[in-house]
Amino acid sequence: MNQQLIEQIVGEILGQLGKNPTQLPERAVPIAVSARHVHLQPEHVEVLFGAGYELTQRSELSQPGQFAANETVMIAGPKSSIERVRILGPVRKATQVEVSWTDAMKLGVKPPLRESGNIEGSAPITLIGPKGSVHIEQGLIIAQSHIHMGPSDAVRFGVQDGEYVTVEADGVRPISFRNVRIRVNERYRLEMHIDTDEANAGFITQGTIGRLVKPSEATETACSLPVTDTTTISRPAKVNTPQSFEFTKKLLSTEDLAAISEDEIVVNKGTIVTALAKDTARELGKTITVRK
Repeated sequence: MNQQLIEQIVGEILGQLGKNPTQLPERAVPIAVSARHVHLQPEHVEVLFGAGYELTQRSELSQPGQFAANETVMIAGPKSSIERVRILGPVRKATQVEVSWTDAMKLGVKPPLRESGNIEGSAPITLIGPKGSVHIEQGLIIAQSHIHMGPSDAVRFGVQDGEYVTVEADGVRPISFRNVRIRVNERYRLEMHIDTDEANAGFITQGTIGRLVKPSEATETACSLPVTDTTTISRPAKVNTPQSFEFTKKLLSTEDLAAISEDEIVVNKGTIVTALAKDTARELGKTITVRK
């Protein structure tokens, strides 16, 4: 079974869950992993693909009226470029490019974390198509994780448009996503969107189900869990002293770094630290210390 067919089947299943929320367990939210992609304004479609050109639909997305186009472009930064970046339709008022932090490091750019559509003052990027290229001074972002839902879902979850919640996902590597923005619209279908870095941090694949938790409830839940970092509980942290995380695995990757919130990561002698993980640590202001 090819990947396109698998994605189509998964999309149809999630679509049915979104249409019939009673089929889902209480407070459950389908999680979708959003890879790097581009939204184009009409003028830029013509520059990249030729005068009078219109995007053609490859497949429908889970959100009504949205589609993945057959067309792709190359995006280029000062350090490198990424080919075959999928365009999503329909066209928008302003061109926007969404990448992960890993993509950003490869390109040599520093896009801000933003809600989709909020591109004012964001990073520049160059797009290259078969007929031409476009350089935008702003429009490159890392998308803020968010949940699409209709008004009836908002009532069911007890949330409002613009509110921030936590979503917990169980599995091989349990993970909690904080500051997830609620987006309510009658056209929306229930679904949470995260990028590939977030998905890799929690071993999340298309079709994973998360659990929505309001911030006050998340705090109460956290207090009932076993304490793994007794330093912050037994005494106040020293001023300007970064918290440390004891990393015990034999390989430290960029996905591991993304899941660690502490400023200092202590590894055993002999632990392999990938080059990308070292770059990520520098970008995030984290220190990797080798235990003697």
